[in-house]
Amino acid sequence: MFKRILVPLDGSTRAEKALPIAARLARASQSQIVLIQVVRPMNDYYYGPYVLESTINELDRTIDANLAEAKRYLEGIASTLLQGIETIITTDAGPVAERIFAAIQSFDIDLVVINSHGYTGFKRWVLGSVAEKVARHAMVPVLILREHGTSSELHPYNEASMRILVPLDGSLTAKAALGPAANLAAALSAPNKGALHLVRIVPLVAVRGGIVTLEPDTKEHLMHKAKIYLTSVSTHLREGIADELGLTVTWSVALDTDIASALIEKAENGEDAAGTGAFGGCDFIAMSTHGREGLQRWAMGSVTSRVLHATKLPMLIVQPEKEKTI
Repeated sequence: MFKRILVPLDGSTRAEKALPIAARLARASQSQIVLIQVVRPMNDYYYGPYVLESTINELDRTIDANLAEAKRYLEGIASTLLQGIETIITTDAGPVAERIFAAIQSFDIDLVVINSHGYTGFKRWVLGSVAEKVARHAMVPVLILREHGTSSELHPYNEASMRILVPLDGSLTAKAALGPAANLAAALSAPNKGALHLVRIVPLVAVRGGIVTLEPDTKEHLMHKAKIYLTSVSTHLREGIADELGLTVTWSVALDTDIASALIEKAENGEDAAGTGAFGGCDFIAMSTHGREGLQRWAMGSVTSRVLHATKLPMLIVQPEKEKTI
């Protein structure tokens, strides 16, 4: 389970939409929440060889005032929206993503929850670009919520079962998303049972010095291998973490020319699962940032980026410790 959750805020109501999910996770996992607000110093723009010392001092005083205001703001959030949850607040000044990375390390964070939109300006930053940068480079799972997505507006006491779609390409790095996804599904669904839906998309074409359409026998062979693979992974999950957390596990295989589009379609609209029956779509998508390229496997990193930019669902992005393949 997640024991310490970092929620970056920029002072906007948009960024605060991450708080209900973070609070729900914290209550289910009995974890701490760390709130951080980063002030971007104007010094970045005004420091130079001809800047007067008085100007520098004035800018520093402004930074101190903004940090004090940020601290008051976070204290207010902790006392009103996060009542009953052990909360730590911290403020910092500097490049936003870099200061978030520093906080991840300093506070031993194991999950970041961040909304995908926010404000920009003297005291606020472009939350969307920061969220993507954090998701790409943080060494802990990052849950990116959507401003208008229903999941980002869940009340922390709602009793709803969550289903998370986890795409797999046959690599161990893709499977790195399974553990965090399972814990997320269990925590958000408590006291009900959460669910994982595993998907493997078999590409209809292979790119090797040009686009090559797969022959019918090749397609059938790859589909068969994909089904065997997902059956094995599902069984392993049901006998392990899924059993421990009370999760249901389903899976499906599909053929498509566009991996990212196919994943979004399956996640948002559901499908008649080729593996274990029909399901009505998912609430979240969980993906690793790396994978293996090849005839049977696809470049997980580029697919993850495309899905992140196109889906309306919240995404859990997981950075594997090291890339391996099977």
